[in-house]
Amino acid sequence: MENRSTAGIVAVLLASLLWGTTGTTASFLPHDVSPLAVGASTMGLGGLLLFVTGPRLSLAVLRDRNGRRWAALGAVGVFVYPLAFYSAMNLAGVAVGNVVALGSGPVFAAVYEWVGERHPLSRRWAISTGLAVLGIAGLAFGRQVDSHVASAGTIPGVALGLLAGAAYALYAYASSRAILAGQPSRGMMGAMFGVGAMLLVPVLLVTGAPLLQSWSSVAIAGYLAVGPMFVAYLLFGIALRTVRSSSATTIALLEPVVATVLAVVVVGERLDAVGWTGLALVLGGLAILVTARHRPKSGDATLESGA
Repeated sequence: MENRSTAGIVAVLLASLLWGTTGTTASFLPHDVSPLAVGASTMGLGGLLLFVTGPRLSLAVLRDRNGRRWAALGAVGVFVYPLAFYSAMNLAGVAVGNVVALGSGPVFAAVYEWVGERHPLSRRWAISTGLAVLGIAGLAFGRQVDSHVASAGTIPGVALGLLAGAAYALYAYASSRAILAGQPSRGMMGAMFGVGAMLLVPVLLVTGAPLLQSWSSVAIAGYLAVGPMFVAYLLFGIALRTVRSSSATTIALLEPVVATVLAVVVVGERLDAVGWTGLALVLGGLAILVTARHRPKSGDATLESGA
């Protein structure tokens, strides 16, 4: 049991490493590529890939009444998340948009678990999440904001970041509930992201023409769809077999750390003492959570989450 839960934690960490490359990778796209096009292509194409590479399992989930209900709910989050996430970074800057979206995810996930299941959360989770959220705030304040970002865009950017966090937590929670109820993780991911992709395809058709202007743009869009989307969410689905959505979204706060390091090393952004302190707090919070003792729940091992 404990080995299965450890494997789930490792899967989330690997997915987070892939997600952390999105901001730096997208920064190499031409300026006329809109954030809506980036979001729709990443989740839309990646979602279709998840569906077509596992059609039998995905269709089986959609034929099941309970599976179809959770897949439809999660698909709403899949549709909203990329559009809000990339728009938040465009308005408020990569650091702030990323931090607000990913930092609010565990809080929204905990709310969904409490509303849907009256599930209590442990002091360990509260401490680790609090440290991580404080740390990503430090990362935001410790990084330079792009000069072209106007202060007028900060408030709507933060609002969109919160919307992205709520959407991210929604599809994490919906898929977690379905998988714990017996749906195959591969089929659930394919069904949920496949339905969400169908909603995103019209957005891509309307906004995606600039992505085709060069082979480099096509290659970048292809990487975002295959790596941070297709492969990462296969790993995330594996993790949700044994890790609750509130814990998984907290572990995924490694993503802003990866994004920050890449921004410093590749893009050339600077990180001051506050930022490095924030990075240390995130890693400390994650260490507290991932070293928790594990215990079986509903036939599987999950992170300690009781009071």
